[in-house]
Amino acid sequence: QVRLVESGGGLVQAGGSLRLSCAASESIFSFNFMGWYRQAPGKQRELVARISASGVTYHADSVKGRFTISRDNTKKTVYLQMNSLKSEDTAVYSCNAQKINIRVKDFWGQGTQVTVSS
Repeated sequence: QVRLVESGGGLVQAGGSLRLSCAASESIFSFNFMGWYRQAPGKQRELVARISASGVTYHADSVKGRFTISRDNTKKTVYLQMNSLKSEDTAVYSCNAQKINIRVKDFWGQGTQVTVSS
């Protein structure tokens, strides 16, 4: 059974930085994609960033230039470095892993709260 364990959330002032970590229970190469989603109160969940098994990254326009997704294959961990945080980045951030075969299978972490105070 796949497990994703997130850490690194918390309270930070606007302009500050946080790094989120997502540790997987198996090799991250077993997933086609790993990424971070977020959901703010009253809003839909949105994709923030993701990285493919081959290392291709995607960042949402709202975080481009401020957030960076990366991975450490030996630690089976994906990171989200968040710089220049804004109050609108406040949300629950969840790690996602996808396996794509005949169908898409999604795995989720428990979520971690990020609160940016202005």
